[in-house]
Amino acid sequence: MDQYEQFFDCPHCGQSISVLLDLSVPVQEYIEDCEVCCRPIEIKYQVGEDGEIEFKGGQ
Repeated sequence: MDQYEQFFDCPHCGQSISVLLDLSVPVQEYIEDCEVCCRPIEIKYQVGEDGEIEFKGGQ
């Protein structure tokens, strides 16, 4: 399983956090709690045919 660690800032508290993306699934959308403030973050990403990752972590 290919994994990629994506770093981003929590949209609630602004703390820099990371999530592991499973690149074997080309499109995913799920909710993950911030490891600092515990508020929910909507995680969306897709992997293009060229392997480029389009990522969004928002409220």
